[in-house]
Amino acid sequence: MSSIQKTTDVILIGAGIMSATLGTLLKELVPEWNIKVFEKLEKAGEESSNEWNNAGTGHAALCELNYTVEKPDGSIDISKAIKINEQFQVSTQFWSYLVNSKLINNPQEFIMPLPHMSMVQGEENVTFLKKRFKALSNNPLFKGMEFSNDPAKLVEWIPLIMEGRTSNEPIAATKIDSGTDVNFGALTRMLFDHLQTKNVDIKYNHSVENIKRTSDGSWELKVRNVFSGSVKHHRAKFVFIGGGGGSLHLLQKTGIPESKHIGGFPVSGIFMVCNNPEVVAQHHAKVYGKAKVGAPPMSVPHLDTRFIENKKSLLFGPFAGFSPKFLKTGSMFDLVTSVKPSNVLTMLAAGAKEMSLTKYLIQQVMLSKEQRMEELREFIPNAKSEDWDLVVAGQRVQVIKDTEAGGKGTLQFGTEVITAADGSIAALLGASPGASTAVHVMLEVIKKCFPQEMQEWEPKIKEMIPSYGLSLMENPALLQKVHTSTAQALCQRKNEPVYS
Repeated sequence: MSSIQKTTDVILIGAGIMSATLGTLLKELVPEWNIKVFEKLEKAGEESSNEWNNAGTGHAALCELNYTVEKPDGSIDISKAIKINEQFQVSTQFWSYLVNSKLINNPQEFIMPLPHMSMVQGEENVTFLKKRFKALSNNPLFKGMEFSNDPAKLVEWIPLIMEGRTSNEPIAATKIDSGTDVNFGALTRMLFDHLQTKNVDIKYNHSVENIKRTSDGSWELKVRNVFSGSVKHHRAKFVFIGGGGGSLHLLQKTGIPESKHIGGFPVSGIFMVCNNPEVVAQHHAKVYGKAKVGAPPMSVPHLDTRFIENKKSLLFGPFAGFSPKFLKTGSMFDLVTSVKPSNVLTMLAAGAKEMSLTKYLIQQVMLSKEQRMEELREFIPNAKSEDWDLVVAGQRVQVIKDTEAGGKGTLQFGTEVITAADGSIAALLGASPGASTAVHVMLEVIKKCFPQEMQEWEPKIKEMIPSYGLSLMENPALLQKVHTSTAQALCQRKNEPVYS
């Protein structure tokens, strides 16, 4: 039985952090708009946004070495770090607005202050870290960062990592006390709970099977009830595809020109989680290392304190895996069915270019637990196998597209937003820094898709995000004001930034 429902203003596909953020922004800007959400799983935040399916790092480039590249002349390019830092601060400002406006409560359930650290070994890497530290610490966005290669200081900072370390190899770390651990699953659920109070129609266990353009320019979605099998057709003036790895297939079904020549390559993640509370208690930081030569950016090893389900945890990883599924709950045919006549050459070109990535993934899949433990012991020399279990994290679909710089079939490691020329539909693809920059990314979607409303909406956006349209780096007074206000709202630490 199929029927066509009346046209609504906005349909959001997928109940993850991106749809939650876009829905919340739109409800603040235009409360009268009707919004529907379709999610094929039984509740919000169960795929990429789930706390066990991502690193939970508030990505602000405080510790992630792959955001700062050493140039041929030996200098450090910090432009990407600045960009990501500013984008994360857009998120913290919006979250602060929601807390201060009593739209969400108990921020400690989704964000916790936690030192962010970078740690390297070997003379060449120590030299790189020192140069990176000098480049960042001269920038107001990274004020408060410390550097040390003194073993006594490192024992104070990271006792678990330093205990039992017998190598004479040089070791160094940077530390900034006001990083964050973010539970994006908890935040996603909070935002959807809030949206339900605003009369947003959220349909769980409903799978979007097709999208097509109608004669009046709106979009018609074929939606199946997962339990009953019944099908209904819903229409909307604007559609956002925020289905994580499932977004690519839905984007392809739209037929918009912008969906051509885009492919996806799935990479799964595996973390090791500590089951010994005594070991967990000895570490309190997110410590990021440096990816091995030839390894892709998503393979950067890190040892993370996490706060999940009101419990302090300790995770190490990620180890890469491979599955042809685009979602953990996806199909083994996802990769094959994503290859279309319009992207087959792009995909073949990527396959030829990325043989090293394929080799790396095969090596990772073949690792035994003890081989993974050996990698962990580069961080924790005394780590015992019985203290650690494996947990499978989320699937990430890395975007493949033709670019001017990289040529045909270039693998992208960031977040991509694809929008139709008329702004009537948008899709989010890609991975890290992803959720951390959700507010910035969704504001970009709003700007591209609703240009005619932006002048009217801008005052409200600036009320929610005081730095909107400005560079915090170039406005030190505003930067300090934002740091203070977000710290008070989110971390209950008077006059301290969420991070500096």
